[in-house]
Amino acid sequence: MLKTCEFVTPKHPDKQCDIIADSLLDEYLKQDPYSRVAIEVMGGHGRITLSGEVTSKASVDVVQTVQNLVGPNFTIESFIEKQSPEISRGVDVGGAGDQGIMVGYATSDTKSFLPREYELAQQLCEKLYQQFPFDGKVQVTIDGTEAKSVVTSFQNVSKEVLGNAVKQLIEAQEYHINPAGDWNLGGFDADSGLSGRKIIIDNYGPNIPVGGGSFSGKDATKVDRSAAYMARFAAKNIVAQGLAKECLIKVAYAIGVVEPVMLVATDEKGEDISELVRSKFDFRPQAIMERLGLSRPIYSQTAKSGHFGHGELPWEQLA
Repeated sequence: MLKTCEFVTPKHPDKQCDIIADSLLDEYLKQDPYSRVAIEVMGGHGRITLSGEVTSKASVDVVQTVQNLVGPNFTIESFIEKQSPEISRGVDVGGAGDQGIMVGYATSDTKSFLPREYELAQQLCEKLYQQFPFDGKVQVTIDGTEAKSVVTSFQNVSKEVLGNAVKQLIEAQEYHINPAGDWNLGGFDADSGLSGRKIIIDNYGPNIPVGGGSFSGKDATKVDRSAAYMARFAAKNIVAQGLAKECLIKVAYAIGVVEPVMLVATDEKGEDISELVRSKFDFRPQAIMERLGLSRPIYSQTAKSGHFGHGELPWEQLA
């Protein structure tokens, strides 16, 4: 069965916007771990626009922080207001910061507990970016466990040089190296970007369902982020402990309500293991934040290369 997954470098315009959003979040959390932050970013062609809501005791020079990331040749526009008190009153008592559905997944097929096609695309993109730190994309198609085709497009790298690097890193039946030709104009100079647009890359690739909410720019009271991390933490530990070969968790919330309105989990056979997950893991928003330490400024790193599969992150730890 053929499965395909893509990945992009941190210099891709969408990822640049994610990095800006999460870097701003970290700046607020450094000064005030109770900051409420929800920032969206659009950038490209010499302009960065910020929009969102922040309630915090921190004093952050938003424009200068972004300028430090993108350089002096950008006009920064900020439209950030305080969070609505009608939202905060439910969060203040430990309730979810929004309604929504979050998904967590793990498989024993790979050492990272991620889908094989995702792991291959993620790792290939990371290794190529170390050599060529520019805008770029990777796509890997697998047939069973083997790579069938690899597609790579990188800025400022010749077809020959990129092709040699790719073939040293991954074996495949066919390669498509800079298939539209070599290119030098990339990143924000060539295209616009938007935070939260790469949610499939940020999760598990296109073959595992996602809830739909993006991560970057949101503090952990937003269950879009924190519950997705907890679902990954739970799924990975269930598989790592040998309780299932594959674990898919779906959890849903109502805004301002402490307990999830739904928590279902299935194993590789499609059998219900929801009670097993409930008995081992607490999915109340405040409990998630405390167990995983999500009030710390740890988020800018997550925006660069996917939110899962990096062992230093708290939701990737084995309990």
